[in-house]
Amino acid sequence: MDDDTLARRCADAMWARDRASQALGIRISDVAPGRATASFTITEVMVNGHAIAHGGYVFTLADTAFAFACNTYGVVTVAFGADVVFVAPARLGAQLVARAEERARYGRNGVYDVTVRTADGELVAEFRGRSRATSAPLLSEG
Repeated sequence: MDDDTLARRCADAMWARDRASQALGIRISDVAPGRATASFTITEVMVNGHAIAHGGYVFTLADTAFAFACNTYGVVTVAFGADVVFVAPARLGAQLVARAEERARYGRNGVYDVTVRTADGELVAEFRGRSRATSAPLLSEG
């Protein structure tokens, strides 16, 4: 199968088992080798005491895009580190879009950058994730 088809099949397989992302209303789109886009809308339960999106939810969205991007090659790949810089707050009702792109893959390791913006383009956060591939296949045979 071609690389784009493999990436989409990997995303579909992960999505079927990703209860956390499903429960948060995260949507996955634009999946390709080393790349993925995730989005969701900030709901009342995601807003903190300052009336802005809790940073943990912004991180979760970025981490989800990262996870889907680094798992596009057919091998189970996990995070072994990540950092985030919060640039601007997001408010109740804002739709956030996280775009993950691979920066490097070397051996079993990878580096991915994720930019989180509001739907109208305001920068919310920058995230860098570091991945480690396992030896387990992501897709089952058959």
